[in-house]
Amino acid sequence: MAVDTPPTRATAAIVHEQMRARDPDVEGFAERDGGRIGFEVYGSGDPPIMFVPPWIIVHSRIWKAQIPEFARRHRVIAWDARGNGRSDRPQDPSAYSDEAVAGDLVAVLDASGTESAVLVGLSRAAVPQVMVAAEHPDRVLGLVFIAPSVPLGERVAGRDVPFDAVLETEERWAKQNIHFWRRDFPAWLEFFFGEMFNEPHSTKQIEDAVGYGTSTDAETLAATMHATSVDRDTFLRLCASVRCPVLVIQGDRDAISGPSRGIELSRAIPQAQFEFLEGGGHGPSGRDPIRVNLLIREFIRRLGRSS
Repeated sequence: MAVDTPPTRATAAIVHEQMRARDPDVEGFAERDGGRIGFEVYGSGDPPIMFVPPWIIVHSRIWKAQIPEFARRHRVIAWDARGNGRSDRPQDPSAYSDEAVAGDLVAVLDASGTESAVLVGLSRAAVPQVMVAAEHPDRVLGLVFIAPSVPLGERVAGRDVPFDAVLETEERWAKQNIHFWRRDFPAWLEFFFGEMFNEPHSTKQIEDAVGYGTSTDAETLAATMHATSVDRDTFLRLCASVRCPVLVIQGDRDAISGPSRGIELSRAIPQAQFEFLEGGGHGPSGRDPIRVNLLIREFIRRLGRSS
């Protein structure tokens, strides 16, 4: 059910941002499991495109380089995952499981009046995207994965740090720790987004993303670290059942998920197209949007020719 009333006091306000290149035509909320998920709709035209949120460390403005471009020709839906932006901020880890996010995705499709769409996702959006494509194939016209974070391939070296333990260091990935987040959450955001946008001359992308991160908080983000995730074997079975066209975009300098995860995802899904971005990090949709947008645009054109 769509709701167009303003967010309640329980929903934290989004920090002030610069003027948008394009304002939404519709703003609303999907309601699910007693909570609200904020979404926006821009433009018109087929096929509809949904930009699926990654980790709640950012909200839907992470797609600001894509929304105005694609809204010229398509109906575009963007939404804030629970925990950031205009959506509610539950503290229960179950609200952030892969299954819960997949359910929220379908709820936003329903609330926005979207029968089916091309799903474009970044990083941790990948698992819920696959789940919806496998379990609701009639709702998904195609899948685009950007720097996917999935239970395949090799984890980036140095990221296996105990989240809840008291550590003796604060160097690098030791900052991904609840005690550090409680002491200095802004420093964590600066470190994380510096790793995400590790290409030269990425100051603006880092500053923007840190701003998005300040719209959540340490305790809410910590709930996501305790959420259940799909295991590798289950995920492989889901991938094998995907039948829609698929594009995987992966940077070779991805320091968050690592390049091998995108490579292995493209091998796990039948006939997936793979594009390797030389010099690309974990956020090429923000750092190199022209190149990413052209790849998405051509993928959608091929969908139209094959329908």
